[in-house]
Amino acid sequence: TEEGASTEEGASTEEGASTEEGASKEVTIGKQVWMSENLNVDKFRNGDPILEAKTDEEWGAAYENQQPAWCYYNNDPANGEKYGKLYNWYAVNDKRGLAPFGYHIPSDEEWTTLEDFLGKTDAGKKMKSTSGWKENGNSSNESGFSGLPGGGRYGDGTFGDIGKYGSWWSSSENDTPSAWGRYLGYGNGYVYRYDNDKEKGFSVRCLRD
Repeated sequence: TEEGASTEEGASTEEGASTEEGASKEVTIGKQVWMSENLNVDKFRNGDPILEAKTDEEWGAAYENQQPAWCYYNNDPANGEKYGKLYNWYAVNDKRGLAPFGYHIPSDEEWTTLEDFLGKTDAGKKMKSTSGWKENGNSSNESGFSGLPGGGRYGDGTFGDIGKYGSWWSSSENDTPSAWGRYLGYGNGYVYRYDNDKEKGFSVRCLRD
């Protein structure tokens, strides 16, 4: 949607608070205000740098040490311009704050609120972007969420699924090795709730406080 334009679903987009990466784009969906693009910061809220883990060894070591880390898909900065950065859950959960001032990482419950507002059966269709998805996976993006298939990074450091799946962390832990998240797929209009290993690298969206 155009900046400030409302959709039939009650969503509107606008420019949000400034961050070091520039003004963040926002969309109002129901009573929630979401960033409409993936997070792309390399510092915590207090200014401390976050480790960029490029090699498989660096990514694995971050997991062994439970250390916050980020990367670009395939370590290619060009992917960051479109999809943002991929973060392990230790970055999401760090007390120094991954989200910029005025925002927070959505909890599992807050993701569910989004799904409920959009309608469980086709929420994903309303969240997926109108371009960028393989195998006819593009959708309406009625909500303005603009979900992109940024893929992810696995525990062994390998990358996969760009163009087919977009995955986002929540701030909610499931158990010691895993935390909750959501993903959208090219093949249908569902939003999938999943628990995934904390060492994996996924996209991050933020919510207004």
